[in-house]
Amino acid sequence: MYYCTYKSKIGLLYIISDGINLCGCYLEGQKYFPKDLSNYIFNDSLEILNKCKAWLDKYFNGEETNLEDIPIKFQGTQFRKDVWSIIMEIPHGELVTYKFISEKIAKDRCLKTMSSQAVGGTVGHNPILIFIPCHRVIGANGSLTGYAAGIEVKKFLLNLENNNNSY
Repeated sequence: MYYCTYKSKIGLLYIISDGINLCGCYLEGQKYFPKDLSNYIFNDSLEILNKCKAWLDKYFNGEETNLEDIPIKFQGTQFRKDVWSIIMEIPHGELVTYKFISEKIAKDRCLKTMSSQAVGGTVGHNPILIFIPCHRVIGANGSLTGYAAGIEVKKFLLNLENNNNSY
């Protein structure tokens, strides 16, 4: 595994790759920061990591971004992969609720219900901040509940995407 760092408007990001795919993006000091990072090789010249840094440049400059050129490798249970895939579909500047995701998972799996708490736990353990835009997931009542990188960071990202300070 390889990593590089990226100085962003929210702090130092650690971008992790297996050499081909994006596998992680963490804010320094966030909840669930990888404990084994010292086992990874620092390399800021890998093509995939440079693509990720260029993508982040565009994102933080408020430009349109897409992930077509960035292969992402989800690492987790099928449930987590399903939740993260739904989150990736949330358009820039839009929001969905944990309930929306749980209802979509229930429908896709032909279940009567799905726990919003289970979805929330998965959203909170998103290993690829910003690229998998879990900051766009909010509580059913519109509240900005939880974010592994902190509520202030979540507010900053939402305001960046909406060109305002309404959060």
